[in-house]
Amino acid sequence: MSVPHIPAGYHAVTPYLVVNGAASAIDFYKRAFGAVELMRVDGPAGRIGHAELLLGDSHVMLADEFPEMGFRGPASYGGTPVLLMLYVRDVDTQCRLAIEAGAKVLRPLANQFYGDRTVTFLDPFGHIWTVATHIEDVPPDELARRAAAQAQPSAD
Repeated sequence: MSVPHIPAGYHAVTPYLVVNGAASAIDFYKRAFGAVELMRVDGPAGRIGHAELLLGDSHVMLADEFPEMGFRGPASYGGTPVLLMLYVRDVDTQCRLAIEAGAKVLRPLANQFYGDRTVTFLDPFGHIWTVATHIEDVPPDELARRAAAQAQPSAD
């Protein structure tokens, strides 16, 4: 019997977050981003070995740190070079909820030249999220014009 090479409901790329405190992270992602917990597999010493969340139409997998296996969260490395992008229906409301849940704003909520309204957060577990609502379809020629104008220093 043949099965699809990607499980039903998943995309080809799925973020897998390693955190120190997976149970708390799951609670945070529920409060901040409306995540739905799909599964949780307990690991040794009270740690979570594997969990899966649904954010919008996308799965995010996560687990506690397992240093003995080489799996460490961002705090163990002094930060993260990876940014997660999350599109939501109402970024203004999601921004408020994320701040209330404990997210730290790195880049304030604002309309962007490329057609999204965005805010960037550092979550309490060291991951960086840009949360956005798409507000305008910008044609390529207009996008190029706006990008060039954005790159010009202000005349103030």
